[in-house]
Amino acid sequence: MDTAHTTWQPPAIWRTAQLLARGVVAALARLEVSGEVPEALRRGPLVLAANHISPFDPVVLTAACRARGVAPRIMATGGLFRAPVIGALMRRAGHIRVDRGTAAVGHALDDAAAAVAAGSVVLVYPEGRIGLDPGMWPERGKTGAARLAFACGAPVIPVAQWGSHEVVPYRAPKGLLRGIARALVRRPVIRVHFGEPVDLTGLASGTPGAARQATDRIIDAITDALVPLRPDEPERPRHVDPGRPADTSRSHRRRPPRR
Repeated sequence: MDTAHTTWQPPAIWRTAQLLARGVVAALARLEVSGEVPEALRRGPLVLAANHISPFDPVVLTAACRARGVAPRIMATGGLFRAPVIGALMRRAGHIRVDRGTAAVGHALDDAAAAVAAGSVVLVYPEGRIGLDPGMWPERGKTGAARLAFACGAPVIPVAQWGSHEVVPYRAPKGLLRGIARALVRRPVIRVHFGEPVDLTGLASGTPGAARQATDRIIDAITDALVPLRPDEPERPRHVDPGRPADTSRSHRRRPPRR
C-alpha cells in the first residue's frame, strides 16, 4: 500500500472529545497505559483490534489512544448514529457506522477499508459484541477485522484492556448510577496495553480459510496481551456483574497458561 499521501486528518471535534474522555476516565478510575504505537503508524494506515468487555470501553480506548498520540476512527453500532445529538457528533468525528443484523452491514467493511486507504487509524472490536465468556477472556472473533486487514494491507495492532467492567455494568443504563458511584469511591485501575503488530504472514485474501486463521491470530494476540493486565484473575474476574449473562457458545480455543 502507498502510504505517502495521508488525506484524512482527525477533526477538531474528535481531538476535543479525546481530551474530554481522558478527563472522564481520570474522574472515575486510574488509567494505566502500556505498550507503544510506532510513530510511523500513529496517523495510519493502521487497524487497532481491541477486546470488548463493557459499554465504557469506547471512552477508555479513546483516552488510551490519546495517551499514545492516536486518533482512531471507531467502528460503532448504528444505534449511536441514530441518536439525535450523539449521532451527529459521531458522523462529524469521522466514525464508521455498523448496522448489525441488516443488509447494510456489509457496507461498514467497505467504508472502513476506504478510511484506512485514506490514511486513517480504524479501531475495531473483532468479537463483534461485548464478550460473554464466563472468564471474560476474548471470544472467538468475527472475520471482519481480518478481512479489513486483507483489503487495505494495513498492519493490525492488538489492544487489550481490563477494568472498564468495574465502572459501567453490562446492562447500562440500568445500574449506571450505582456503578459510577462505586467507581468514584473505589477508583478501580483500568489497564490498556498496545501490543506488537499481529503476524499475518502466509495468509492472503481469497485463500480458503485465510480470514478465519487471521482472525484466530488476532484474538490470540489480544489474549496474550491481556494476560499480564489481570495477573491475579487468571480464571474468573474478581468483580462480578450480576446483570452480565454467560455464553460459552463462542469460547475461543486459546486460554492463558496456568501459573
